[in-house]
Amino acid sequence: MIGEQYEISENYQKFMEIINDKNIHVVKVEAGHKINIEKNFHIDVLWPNSNKIINENSLNNNSLVLKMVYKNFSILFTADIEKVAEEEILKLYKNHPDILKATILKVAHHGSKTSTTEKFLRVVKPKYALIGAGENNLFGHPNEEIINRLNQKNIKIYRTDEMGEIEIIVKNTLKITPYLYKINNLCAQ
Repeated sequence: MIGEQYEISENYQKFMEIINDKNIHVVKVEAGHKINIEKNFHIDVLWPNSNKIINENSLNNNSLVLKMVYKNFSILFTADIEKVAEEEILKLYKNHPDILKATILKVAHHGSKTSTTEKFLRVVKPKYALIGAGENNLFGHPNEEIINRLNQKNIKIYRTDEMGEIEIIVKNTLKITPYLYKINNLCAQ
């Protein structure tokens, strides 16, 4: 399952060659598609939208945005979208903003300052934010402005650059375990 591509990159071409060589069936999805996994568990495809293709940094801004829903729990996966895509997504769902509301927001583009706008956060209303960034990465991700924005909204932040791998377990209650943080706390005792 992949999102529709609006710009063909060298990596995409290599990917498609592997898919063709191995005879793997590919399904292209876009906004409005729903993937049913099992009872009470599905994934809504919220973006990209072939009627609203973004030309600016198209590989990032037309990347897949998915909302995984399990009972009353949800995660909004925002890939590498930037402010321009967030604005289009907000317009697309302006009459149904609850579609964007999520328990956890996987912060877009590794916490880059190009996304996770105040307006987007107001609609998503996450309790938790996950930021996937490498330790001491060359881009300085996550951006301090984004961290401050999340903190101002009292959103609990989990960061792979500081905490290592993060596991989320959803049963009757939510449990988020940052492995490195847990290990460091044990070592400090």
